[in-house]
Amino acid sequence: MTVEYIRYRITDPERRPAFEKAYTTAAEQLDLAPQCLGYELSHGVEESDRYVLRIEWTSVEAHEQGFRGGPQFPPFLAAIRPYIGDIEEMKHYERTSVVSGDRA
Repeated sequence: MTVEYIRYRITDPERRPAFEKAYTTAAEQLDLAPQCLGYELSHGVEESDRYVLRIEWTSVEAHEQGFRGGPQFPPFLAAIRPYIGDIEEMKHYERTSVVSGDRA
C-alpha cells in the first residue's frame, strides 16, 4: 500500500466551502476506483487555510497508471481542477512500522 498526501492552501475563505464540495464530488470517483483503498480530507485547525488529503492506493503504479488511465480520473480531475493551483505538495509515502496499536 502507498499513501499519497496532497497539501492544499486555500487562502480565500469564500472558496473553502466550494473546495470541500468539489472533493465530495471527486470522492465518488475514488469510491469507484479499484486502486483506491480509502481517503480522508482534513481541514487545518490552527491554520484554517490548510487542507490535507490522504489517499491510500494499492501502489504508486496503480495510482499513476491505473487510476489516472482509467474511467474515474477524468470526472475526478474535472471536479478538483479549480484547486490544482492551490496544491503545495503532492507526494507518495510508504508506511513504516511505527503505527498505533489496537485500543479496543
